[in-house]
Amino acid sequence: MLSKAEDKKPQKGGGKKRRHPGEDGGGERKRRESPKGEKGQGGKKRLDALSVGYFRRVGERLSEGFEDDEEREMFVENVLTEAKGKAALVATDRTGSITLQRLLPLSSPQQVGEVLAELGGESGSEFKAVSCDRCGGHVVESAVRQMSRWMESSEKESSPPTEEEGEESCGLLEAQVLSFSQVVRDNAAEFIRHVHGSHVVRTLLHVLGGCLGPPRTETRPGGKERSIPPQLTDFEIPTSFWYELKDLTETLMENINLSVTDAVASAVFQTMLTVCHRKRPKLCKQLLRRIMEYLTSRSAAPGVSPLLVFLKDQASSRLIETIIQLSHKPLLRGLYKNHLKGQLVDLALHPIANFPIQRLTAASAKYKLFLRIFDELFQGVEAILAAGHMGVIVQLAESCAESEERQDEMMQCLLNAFHCAEPGSRHVACLPLFMSLLTYEVYYHSDTAEGNISTEIPLTSICYHGSRLVQALAKFKERSLLLSSLRTLSPSDLLSMATDPAGSHVLQALITTSSDKGRGKILKRLEGQYVQMACSRLGSRVLEAVWNSSSVGQRQSMAQELVPSESQLRADQFARHVWAKFALSHFAHRRAHWQEIQTGESKKRKLFSDILE
Repeated sequence: MLSKAEDKKPQKGGGKKRRHPGEDGGGERKRRESPKGEKGQGGKKRLDALSVGYFRRVGERLSEGFEDDEEREMFVENVLTEAKGKAALVATDRTGSITLQRLLPLSSPQQVGEVLAELGGESGSEFKAVSCDRCGGHVVESAVRQMSRWMESSEKESSPPTEEEGEESCGLLEAQVLSFSQVVRDNAAEFIRHVHGSHVVRTLLHVLGGCLGPPRTETRPGGKERSIPPQLTDFEIPTSFWYELKDLTETLMENINLSVTDAVASAVFQTMLTVCHRKRPKLCKQLLRRIMEYLTSRSAAPGVSPLLVFLKDQASSRLIETIIQLSHKPLLRGLYKNHLKGQLVDLALHPIANFPIQRLTAASAKYKLFLRIFDELFQGVEAILAAGHMGVIVQLAESCAESEERQDEMMQCLLNAFHCAEPGSRHVACLPLFMSLLTYEVYYHSDTAEGNISTEIPLTSICYHGSRLVQALAKFKERSLLLSSLRTLSPSDLLSMATDPAGSHVLQALITTSSDKGRGKILKRLEGQYVQMACSRLGSRVLEAVWNSSSVGQRQSMAQELVPSESQLRADQFARHVWAKFALSHFAHRRAHWQEIQTGESKKRKLFSDILE
């Protein structure tokens, strides 16, 4: 039982932390006394304070862990018993929601099915209210995600279970997921437009398809979801899910008009396409074709493709990006030929439409279509640079590297754009200019600067897109200009590159892709900087990458410089790893043995590289 002191404690400290729009304020909580819930603002029933305190302590107990499975199972059973009869109130309370989300992965599929059954009510009609709640939606997601464990009980048994046993262990959860999917289909337009409900639909699509990413609760608020797509994990699904996914996608397609007017609904359609592309390729092709037919059939100005309007819209452009990324060759070719030909530069200059153009450039790299796209964008490189849409330029360079086409033209175009093509003496300045994204005159503060320019301006400004541009150029067949420019940098500039968040990737790419002779020339310039590199978080990683690609002789030269600073290296949090990985103790005291080990590693590396080639 809970004491009065315990009952008051969560009321005192929890009010400020949980004050959100749509939830009760701290003062309202203090007036709660009913053990079965009170009506909060707007007449909405809320979990009583006594239960909130209980579930807070449950969360604290979960953080402590359990000694064995039996203790965990007993604890889970007791908590779920306490939640029985008020599951919806617990799920829609912030504290209760967080606790349930942590508890459900520890529950059996049968227990999760029982929770879902209570949340949905007898007919499943209650699913909508809980799913569209800011806290309840997370609980429904967590419960639906547990379907990925439906085969666990089968794998734990020594003998394969019968069909009846499988239905008993997970039949309830499967039935509840199907029931929830039916509710979503019946109220599709409301679900996919709802800021919370749409996330539940996206999770449902993943589960019905048989693939899951990390749960939303582990995502850091404000994180850039576009930059790093979540890693999906596949799992086996019941046969019923195969048919249900088809029915759900069919219902969503009936609301395709929402995908181009509502950003939240657009995200649902993007998830649908991504899941189908991974698990149901044929279905995905049909969906892509139907969505494109819809987008291109809308009315627009005479002689203007409606797609050009959608590309410039925040909601629909994201959907078109996904379509381009997942499209097969005929669809891409038709998209360019019928709608985008002659419009690429204008679109690349648009603040929103330039992102789909980046996706188109990336997707076309595998096909001859890239040559036509390059030739068109090539005409507007300087204008695109002036607009600051560096993502288009970087992607153009990356696609040149991937397709092994138009590399010389791309390099010459960049030299002209950064004003270091003529006279030829300016070529050696290209690397700092590319990394800083500044023209020759701006970088060197002069219209006629010549001579030993590398020592006049210290290397200071290296930007993210500049780093990515040079990394793409480092994959070109002809890299002599970049390497020549790198060798003109002073040792202090090279150290600046090695310890810079963006520059370190450039230095690593250029050194590791060089020949032994070219790498030796760069390492010669780095002599005297190895200790400082080893003591840097970023520099130590560059040093390790360079070491792994170096010859035995080059490693020996690096080791000779590092060993005299043994005490400094061993005391540094980063350099001590370098000391261990390079086996510098062996080098200092058992030189012959170290030489033998390094020679063996070098031969092994060469053997594997020959096999891969």
